[in-house]
Amino acid sequence: MKNTFFLVLILLIFGSTESFAQCDVKNRVLADGSMVYYFDPAVFYTTKSKSLKINIVTDKENYFVALQPIPFPEKKVGKEIKDDLIIHLADNNAYKLTHYDTQYIKNDSVMQVLYLMDKKDLKAFSEFEAVVASINMKGTEFIRDYNFKLHKDEIVKQLACFLKEEEK
Repeated sequence: MKNTFFLVLILLIFGSTESFAQCDVKNRVLADGSMVYYFDPAVFYTTKSKSLKINIVTDKENYFVALQPIPFPEKKVGKEIKDDLIIHLADNNAYKLTHYDTQYIKNDSVMQVLYLMDKKDLKAFSEFEAVVASINMKGTEFIRDYNFKLHKDEIVKQLACFLKEEEK
């Protein structure tokens, strides 16, 4: 009996630690004085020649999917990326996210492209894992499809953290 109680106690401690760890929200003040909240990017796709990291960014009013592709075009070409992002979710639907901004960060060593999520699609993104992203990467290829292999549920997890915070 004592062993069972001890085992349950250990499982509860480790389970609660993991749930707190997954909501490690960071924030940053932008040049215009506004605050944005974000998570460290998660690797969704990786091969020897290319990779894609994704995270959710919010200003508490809008939600953005931030992509960090590798390789990425030089700054002059990358700033020309204006096409929207198509993400296919596990519900077998495709969702169009509007291009918002292309940024070069960390001394231009990382390109980050922000796409605005439509508020009507938040429910689907918070319930279904991502399967494929189609991106027009000017200067590298035409349309690049990423079939997600890793952390497919990361968007769901990150949105759950932000939406849980909003409810408080």
